[in-house]
Amino acid sequence: MRDALQLLPPVDIIIPHYRGEEHLERCLLSLLNTRYPSMGIVVVDNASQTSGLQELIGKFAGVRLLALPQNRGYSGGCNAGFSATKAEFLVFMNDDTRHDPNWLEPLVTAARRDGCVAALQPKILSLRELEKGNNRFDYAGAAGGMLDRLGYPWCYGRTFSGVETDNGRYDSPRNIFWASGVAMFVRRSVFDELGGFDDSFFMHMEEIDLSWRMQLAGYKVRSVPSSVVYHEGAASLAYGSPEKTYYNHRNNLRMMLRNMSVGSLMVAFSARLLLEPAAAMFYLTKGRRGFRNAFAVLKAFRDVLLELPETLRGRERVQASRKRSDKELFKGLPFSIFFAWRQSFFYHVGQDGLC
Repeated sequence: MRDALQLLPPVDIIIPHYRGEEHLERCLLSLLNTRYPSMGIVVVDNASQTSGLQELIGKFAGVRLLALPQNRGYSGGCNAGFSATKAEFLVFMNDDTRHDPNWLEPLVTAARRDGCVAALQPKILSLRELEKGNNRFDYAGAAGGMLDRLGYPWCYGRTFSGVETDNGRYDSPRNIFWASGVAMFVRRSVFDELGGFDDSFFMHMEEIDLSWRMQLAGYKVRSVPSSVVYHEGAASLAYGSPEKTYYNHRNNLRMMLRNMSVGSLMVAFSARLLLEPAAAMFYLTKGRRGFRNAFAVLKAFRDVLLELPETLRGRERVQASRKRSDKELFKGLPFSIFFAWRQSFFYHVGQDGLC
């Protein structure tokens, strides 16, 4: 057993950090308990100007600090961390996570078993619910990310009313549409080939965009439920934050414009021209914070239009690498997850990819 462990390849873990030293410290303490023979950790300081960060990192042997002169967000911070590492496999990870001691080896094993796999996601459970004695999924990724034909993301183990209890229902590995940035395991060669995360996303949905591009290029994204990571959630931006609303709506529309085929985009974007104002109207019913969120939705839509020339240039690059049609990619997925859930339908992806 020990000899087999020694044959496993090194893995580099990249953790972008902006604020919340206490989260980072608990994350690093948890990672020290990982049962894996060769693991490097790079903490990317997004110009946090936090006193004592260097001293904190110095407490952990083998952990490196990469300080950036400006805040580049999750996407830019991860890209900077990528440039500072060399391992064949990478994990992009939030700093408010804890980890089962055996979380890493199943991911490496799954990636080595299938060279067409570009990204993997562990089962992501809620740390806050665990501390209450509950075994429930975390909102940000749960048992694997999916996407409907209108571009709205959803997850196995997550519903409109909340998250499900982990009762073993999703314990079989499966193809998923996107792997959560809470703990996203990535093959280095593919990440490099596709140019990594899009820096301009800054935060939110950059992992969905990357997963989408991976699949368009013929690779697979899969879940590995035997790997378990716990996530506290909302450590960077609180749920319901207008800033979070802005990035979610802006980046969602931008990735649709970049990644969908012309036919799919005509249908989906036409629908979204009605649904985005409807979302703003819905927020207006939620009081003062709702007004700010409604404004964030409209601001996001305005910026999508202003940034359209840049987005279309990015679209040209994405579509040039396309090896899979939207018909194949969205096979079995609902047109609208909202109506699918209301009718108690559940879908899964079964395609094998082209790689």
